Amino acid sequence: MREGNVRSSSRQRIPFACLLAVILSMAGSHLAEGTGAPAAALKVTSAAFEEGQPIPAKYTCDGRDMSPSLQWSGAPPGTQSFALICEDPDAPGGTWTHWVLYDLPATVTELPENVRRVEAPPSGGRQGVNSFKRTGYGGPCPPEGSAHRYYFRVYALDSDLKLKPKARREDLERAMAGHILAQGQLMGTYQRK
Repeated sequence: MREGNVRSSSRQRIPFACLLAVILSMAGSHLAEGTGAPAAALKVTSAAFEEGQPIPAKYTCDGRDMSPSLQWSGAPPGTQSFALICEDPDAPGGTWTHWVLYDLPATVTELPENVRRVEAPPSGGRQGVNSFKRTGYGGPCPPEGSAHRYYFRVYALDSDLKLKPKARREDLERAMAGHILAQGQLMGTYQRK
């Protein structure tokens, strides 16, 4: 075999190998836990704010501190329940949890504005304890300065988790491991001046 042929065949194999590695790494980051199948993406929206936009003050500690409405779609077959975590990764002491909600029935695809701060709200499911050490939603309340990001993450699960009320985010994450069929998020920002 001539040197020119070796280079030619190497050029053909290397890009394919690189492409295959990229595809596999991307697929690996989007696998439904425990199934080896690609995870579906839920579409999460709110009538209160759009992706990447400021969260209105009424949903924060500077306003009425009530939860915004949320809607989601795209749950795959086999979805038995939904869970939600809202968190701020920009908090000075590390990620701050603003809302933990789980065991929402698979028939629920939206939450109304101002979900009551009780263990078992009328909209369904159970609410856990946030980083404020309160049950239910606790709105953005960052220190003055730069804007913080708030992620409302919704998970489609293949089972009911049957966690006790007032579970913490860590409890929910452990219980969800191996049960996530799909997930999606909506990110809003808030800045106190």
